[in-house]
Amino acid sequence: MTKFIPFMVAVLLGCSTVNISKESKNNEQITTQQSMLLGKFKKADLLQEPYAAWFEPRYEKFEPNAKAMETIKDNINDYEINIFMGTWCGDSKRETPRFFKILDESGYNLDKLTAIAVDYSKSTPEKYEEKVNLNRVPTIIFYKNGKEVNRFVEFAQESLEEDIAKIVSGKDYKNSYAE
Repeated sequence: MTKFIPFMVAVLLGCSTVNISKESKNNEQITTQQSMLLGKFKKADLLQEPYAAWFEPRYEKFEPNAKAMETIKDNINDYEINIFMGTWCGDSKRETPRFFKILDESGYNLDKLTAIAVDYSKSTPEKYEEKVNLNRVPTIIFYKNGKEVNRFVEFAQESLEEDIAKIVSGKDYKNSYAE
């Protein structure tokens, strides 16, 4: 329990690196670091260790549905997009590499993308999350003419690319948490 308390304090304070101490079999103290991105980032940040270990293989392996990609290519550049994710989150580790592959293959102008990494409490020091009612990650928010049109939250209804195709083509789409 005493080792858990410093970890929780670090998490609640939103540290970008959390040190976890534990004793080895021969009673030596071992400290490991769990790194996380925090705040605005670029795809290039995910290509650095320790994130590249999960980002690159998932990016390379993903092959988006061709029909959905046609729809995305025709419509996605009409949108500004914000993605909120956590480098510690399994759902973010699954969807973020796919998302970047979709953007790359669609020719999306990455200058119109804002990528934000959050801590365990889904917050950032700059409080970016407060403006968008963030509850789960990943959350991908699509804006047109400065207004939110729709959002993808946590996991796909069909597949990430099919969900995005529905959003950017103006079809009816509700994420799992929409009312």
